[in-house]
Amino acid sequence: MPPRGAKSSSKRTRQYEHIRESAKKQGRSTKRAKQIAAATVNKQRREAGETKSSRKSSAGGRKRSGSSTTTRRKSAATRKRTSRSSATKKK
Repeated sequence: MPPRGAKSSSKRTRQYEHIRESAKKQGRSTKRAKQIAAATVNKQRREAGETKSSRKSSAGGRKRSGSSTTTRRKSAATRKRTSRSSATKKK
């Protein structure tokens, strides 16, 4: 069943069916194929401004643009590497 916002026999319904069938051909379960299709169609609708509250970012609110003061968190590997190099400098 396509997402609620997609009207019957609309472009999005056809898109949903196509994605669902493609996912099933790739060996995904019916349930997972439906999830993938619905998520993809909803993302397309959101990006095209077809939803009531369309978001500008497709990263789920995690992406921030225009903020130069945003600090990024270092990965565990980077933190480990940094702590080792500072420990060897102390000796």
